[in-house]
Amino acid sequence: MTETGLHRPQLASGVRLRWDAVRERHVLLFPEGAVNLNPTAADVLELCNGDRTLDEIVTELSARYSGADVRADVENLLAAISSRGLVVDADA
Repeated sequence: MTETGLHRPQLASGVRLRWDAVRERHVLLFPEGAVNLNPTAADVLELCNGDRTLDEIVTELSARYSGADVRADVENLLAAISSRGLVVDADA
C-alpha cells in the first residue's frame, strides 16, 4: 500500500469520468454532483481502472510527461479524490 492507501485505484461505484462538450472539459460525475477536472487530473483518473497499480499509473504518466517525477502529484490527487469517496481500492 502507498500513502494514499490505494494499491489498485478505481472509480467508486456510481462515479463516472465523462467529457462535458458544453464546458469542453472532463468532469467526474457522481450521484451528489460533479467535479470539474483539469486535463492532468483527467489523465490520472482515466488510468484508475482497478487493473493498474498505483506504480503502473505513475510510470505511464511519467512517460507521457517526458519522464517527469509525478508520483507526489498523483498521490495527492488520489488522496483528495478518495477522501470524498470517489476513488477506492480495487483490492479492498
